[in-house]
Order: sequence, then structure tokens, then C-alpha cells
Amino acid sequence: MKVLVTGAAGFIGYHLCRRLYESGHDIVGIDSMNAYYDVALKEMRLASLKELGSRFQFHKLDICDRGALFALIKEGQFAAVCSLAAQAGVRYSIQNPYTYVENNVAGFLNILEGCVQNQVPYLVYASSSSVYGRSGKQPFAESDQVDTPVSLYAATKKADELMAHVYSQMYGLPTVGLRFFTVYGPYGRPDMAYFKFAGRIERGQEIEVYNNGQMKRDFTYIDDVTAGIEKVLTASYADKPKYRIYNIGRGKPENLMDFIHLIEKGLDKKASLKLMPLQKGDVLETFADISALKRDFGYKPETDLEEGMAKFLAWFKAYMTGGDN
Repeated sequence: MKVLVTGAAGFIGYHLCRRLYESGHDIVGIDSMNAYYDVALKEMRLASLKELGSRFQFHKLDICDRGALFALIKEGQFAAVCSLAAQAGVRYSIQNPYTYVENNVAGFLNILEGCVQNQVPYLVYASSSSVYGRSGKQPFAESDQVDTPVSLYAATKKADELMAHVYSQMYGLPTVGLRFFTVYGPYGRPDMAYFKFAGRIERGQEIEVYNNGQMKRDFTYIDDVTAGIEKVLTASYADKPKYRIYNIGRGKPENLMDFIHLIEKGLDKKASLKLMPLQKGDVLETFADISALKRDFGYKPETDLEEGMAKFLAWFKAYMTGGDN
């Protein structure tokens, strides 16, 4: 099948393009290549994708550019769109709110309109575990009430889900939203805690640990995430409802301090900790109920945190010394 992947030079987009290519699909990837974090890392991912061959094509394109996006979708005649392009990051949304509305709301509306106007039969898109806010219920289930976000980022992701529902109901566009839970791995995002911690520990610098380290996260290895996306993206949707939301995580929260100890072990260096109070927009724990994705698509995460961090740190050491494997 022929798939449009937005955010193709991003962390998840890069790994998904590789997986889909290896499975025999044709991929058109787009990315704005913005400077939210080091563009050199995005260029490194993109260079790797361009080595795949002719079944991968790339266009530098911003989903906020409605005309260019619509023209590409019309020309492409895609069997599916996987929309991963978004402004990420909870903390960045505090200082840069308009960027989130422009990219995550207006940009996603362009994706929806582009699909409907050009008869794209299926849309899979990125949501986030952030929509659950500070829910006291564990684990987080898709049926939970998610109307009390604690960050603008989370609010924009909830808005995406609501807009997708409208387009599914009004136009019959089949949509699946995936609520990602703390995705990590090689070629990851430098703004995420595991990447920042590794860099600062490697350099002998202090790391800021919020809520005095009393936090848990459902860390999900990138290969498990892309395996799940591929299952959703390539499954027959004929007999399923037009609108679905799924959690995609490991289903096992880990203590933040245990996570830091794995980084210390992998780098053979001791971390210097600066204990901090809980930060605005942050949550104490994330924990995915993944039973629905298992039931409907056979999703099965296989990588535990120790194995996944070992793989990330092996890549990270090469990256820090000028390599990229």
C-alpha cells in the first residue's frame, strides 16, 4: 500500500517509515524540518531514510501550508495517511502556546480536510497520554473522562481527537487516534528526559529530577510502538467503527529513579541529582491499559525497560562520538 507519513524526519516518523519500507510498502514522507530541537538530528534520520530506495520519497512540507499539502494528497492517491507531525512537548507549550494551536489544531484540520477532499480512505494519527491529565485512576483506559487537561499540549491533542470524531461522523472518514506513552529509543528526541539525562550524566552535569523523583512513567520502546502503528495502519478497517482511540504503551509503569539508575549503569557514571518540586503541566504517573489494542490488532509490546535503554545508550554513545548507528 501507499502511505503518506507526516513528521517523517521526527523520532517516531523515522522509525515508522523504515518499518513500513521493510514490510514492502511505498512511503511518501513530509516534514517541515523545524528547529524545535537540533535540525542536524532530523537531517541524520532523513539521510538514513533516503538510502532506503525509490519506494521512499520525501518532500519538505509544513502541514500548515494548506495548498501544498492538499496538492500532495491529491497527487499521491494514498491508501492511508499516518499523521505524526505536531508540535511536541508539554513544557514548551507554556512559553509557546500559539505554536501548538497553529500546528496541532490548524495543521491537523488541514490533514482532515485534505483526506476528505481527496477521498483518502483511512487516517491514523498521533494523540498522547497527556490527555489523561492528573487522573487518579490507574491504569488509564480509553473510556476514561479526559476533559481536564493540565497543559495546552494535552488540550490540543484532545482537540485533535474531537475533530477526528466530527470528520468520521460527518464524512465517514475512518480514523484511529493513538495515545502514545513515553516513547524512547535510538534517534530519539533530545528534549525528552531520558535523552537529556543521558547527555548531562555523560558530561558530569547535574540533572533536575522533578517531584523529588517520586514519579512513574509507562516507558514504551520505539520498535514496539512502530509495530503497533503498522498493525493499525495496514489492518482491514471494513468491519470496524469509523472512529477509534487506542492507548499504545507497554502497560507497565516504571519508577523514575529506577530509570535513572539504568542510565547510570549503561554509562558507568553516577548522576548528580538536583531534586525539584513537581513542574507545571506535569503528571505523577502514566500507566496504559493496552487491552483494547491487543484485542483488536494483536498488539504485543516485547521490549522491557532494561533492554530498551541498553539499545538506546548503545546508539547514544555512538551519536555523541560522531557516529549514527
